[in-house]
Amino acid sequence: MLYEICTSLRRSQKSAIILAIDLLWIPVALFLTLSLIFSRLPDAAMLRDALPFLAVMLPLAFAMSHYLGLHRIKLNAYELQGVVETGGMAAITGASGVVVNMVVGMSMPPQVFVIFTMMFLILAVSSRLLLRTFVLWIYNTGRTRTRVLIYGAGQTGQQLATALLTDDALQPVAFVDDNPTLQSLTIAGLKVHSPSHIREIVAGNDVDRVVLAMPSASRPVQKRLARSLHDVGCEVHLLPSFADIVSAKDSVSRSIPVEMSAIMGRNRLETELPGVSDAYQGKRILVTGAGGSIGSELCRQLITCDPECIVMLDHSELSLYTIERELCDLAPNLHIVPVLGSILEKSLVEAVFAGHEIDVVLHAAAYKHVPMVEINMIEGLRNNVLGTKIVADAARAAGVERFILVSSDKAVRPTSAMGSSKRLAEEIIQDLATRSDTTRFSMVRFGNVLGSSGSVIPLFEDQIANGGPVTVTHSDVTRYFMTVSEAVRLVLLAGSFARGGDVFVLDMGEPVSIRQVARQMIEGAGYTVKDADNPDGDIEIAITGLRPGEKLHEELLIGSDMLTTPHPKVFRAEETHLSEIEMANALRELREAVESHDDAAARLVLKRWIHAADPKERNQINE
Repeated sequence: MLYEICTSLRRSQKSAIILAIDLLWIPVALFLTLSLIFSRLPDAAMLRDALPFLAVMLPLAFAMSHYLGLHRIKLNAYELQGVVETGGMAAITGASGVVVNMVVGMSMPPQVFVIFTMMFLILAVSSRLLLRTFVLWIYNTGRTRTRVLIYGAGQTGQQLATALLTDDALQPVAFVDDNPTLQSLTIAGLKVHSPSHIREIVAGNDVDRVVLAMPSASRPVQKRLARSLHDVGCEVHLLPSFADIVSAKDSVSRSIPVEMSAIMGRNRLETELPGVSDAYQGKRILVTGAGGSIGSELCRQLITCDPECIVMLDHSELSLYTIERELCDLAPNLHIVPVLGSILEKSLVEAVFAGHEIDVVLHAAAYKHVPMVEINMIEGLRNNVLGTKIVADAARAAGVERFILVSSDKAVRPTSAMGSSKRLAEEIIQDLATRSDTTRFSMVRFGNVLGSSGSVIPLFEDQIANGGPVTVTHSDVTRYFMTVSEAVRLVLLAGSFARGGDVFVLDMGEPVSIRQVARQMIEGAGYTVKDADNPDGDIEIAITGLRPGEKLHEELLIGSDMLTTPHPKVFRAEETHLSEIEMANALRELREAVESHDDAAARLVLKRWIHAADPKERNQINE
């Protein structure tokens, strides 16, 4: 009941109550002072003589309270500064009594006003403190509070405890500290215990959360300690120092400030790649996989090209909602159509083309995580190959102008199911390009995209934030890297350069050592690498071994023939592909394997049509 009353009061009502209590103490303090001075209760004549003083003191105290904002100070924030300001108001109110006594010619003894000032100060301050205690008791008993054990009784821990003492959602119950000189002491009303008793403290005090208030310890040490506490049955949180939070030196989530150019081994190319607005201006564009890393960035860059409409197709409701909301904020006047569904739904894909009169297709929908697709090969092939076939056939039937497939360097001499699926998707596009009179089919191939979902950079960031180790599959593994912006600009350029059947690649410089990337990110985050040469380092790099389907080195070209394009950083690859009959046979065999969920048959299809070097070898495999 009391809790409901307290929480239902508005701030103005609470301020009015506090102001009324302060003003009430003025006549009470004067009455008690007169009783004390004259050793008896004031009679009617004495009370009548006090009226001129009250007539001045009450309005003056009202004005002083408003000027100092005393009635607006929250009860749980009423500390020393509030007491000083209340003392100032009491002194001025008492001094006004002396002035009235002199001006009106009253014969009130001077000590009355000295005692009145002290009496009023005591009543005003003590009432505030008692009221705060009472209200906090109401809040604490009226709702469940999260019980917190603070690990670290130093400055940060003490500041946290002081802050939580007046919090209505969190309740500190005790300290734990490694320093023997602090153990058994009481700090901020809380006892300091040894870490050896932490389990008993958690169990005996129903602790919900342990907060590590140890900013002086390195982050890896904090993370390792946090992991060791997870089995005590409560949440474990890290807390930087309050000074570092204010000065922006640290935060609960630490960023990894590594220059991308250092990782890629070259400068970024966004500024070197030309604009492509003319190729997409006024067009109706379909982006598949629009909620993914590449698809969403495609949509962002497309809105600067002033298209007539962007149709976004994705099977993830959350991802589609997120990019739709972002684009609506960025381009409120652009016609944006979110389509929730899979590229495997043939009727849906055909309905999208028929209902929106698509001019350009940017096909980015794909499963791309190598180990995951290796485990779920049938679904990877179904989505990446058969899904691409459905979208490409629908685009050709609808007579769209251009179709651009987003491919991967893993499609070059693939060793994984994911790479093989992307190579088959490329073969589908190359085959259709030879038979299409209206649609120009092309594809773009690039390496790892920095920061995309499933890429190594976010993984390393999480591992560094958790204190390591940072896992690398092989000491010598290398990869090509590019930014999301570069990758998307390359896709859009491919559309503007496309003649049909093209494979576009970007000059990405030299491949980069993943082990070196890990070292750069660790050192860029302010830590040292723990290895044989530096056994006292913060974070180690652990070699885990190549995962199924992974290559030691990736490639961008199947052959060696490279043709130029209108831009010096973008090249067109000349590559052979399956004939129309071979493509039809490959797809027929693949559909049979996928529909029967036969992994062995699917691998045989990939070996026959992707990995075999020549037709004779393919026939031998078939036999």
